[in-house]
Amino acid sequence: MRADMARVVQGLEHGSATVRLRAALAVGTAPDPGYVDALVARCGAEPDFSVREMLTWALTRHAPSVTVPRLVGELRSEGARARSQALHTLSKIGDRSAWPALTRALLTDADEEVARSAWRAAVVLVPEDEPVPDDAEDGGGGRAELARVLATQLGRGGRETALSLSRALIALGEASAPVLRAASAAPDPRVRDHASATERLRRDPDAGFGWAVEEAKRVAVLGTAAGREEG
Repeated sequence: MRADMARVVQGLEHGSATVRLRAALAVGTAPDPGYVDALVARCGAEPDFSVREMLTWALTRHAPSVTVPRLVGELRSEGARARSQALHTLSKIGDRSAWPALTRALLTDADEEVARSAWRAAVVLVPEDEPVPDDAEDGGGGRAELARVLATQLGRGGRETALSLSRALIALGEASAPVLRAASAAPDPRVRDHASATERLRRDPDAGFGWAVEEAKRVAVLGTAAGREEG
């Protein structure tokens, strides 16, 4: 490794976040394929949000033919941060050759940050018109299949996670309409409310998520009361 490159790589691992930020900025300003492995490795270990964003920016400055295979390899990492940041960076690069790596396992990852990153990456990378393959569990399906997988996560987590999922389903447009209609009649009230709130946001993007959830609950209660009166 060249002496100047070694200094930059050392900067990426420095104890000061400011030094690491400057090192990542330097790499992005003068991209060189020789830095890519160090950038990807640092993404999985970096605790500072601003530095992680700079690392992602630096990676977007390199050729996708170099960065995408390395980032896809990180999706198999045991570290949740490495998986999450790789997904985030792939979404920023936007190269659809990474789409087959967006597996059901990532879209349903037990770590909520990884799952949210996978949802955001998936709606960016999913092909517009690709048919659904026979083995959709291994990734590579189309928008309708992605909507079906995302719908299995309705009712999951707190407000931030729920809103991230709603945004992903809304971004899929009409492909998500059938699964949202079906989920609106699910036995689990959390799934029903989340699906109904997402549908309301889809129809009225200016409505707040909190309002949409409360409105979905109110409508559900009224519907239950009406059913009892008719019975």
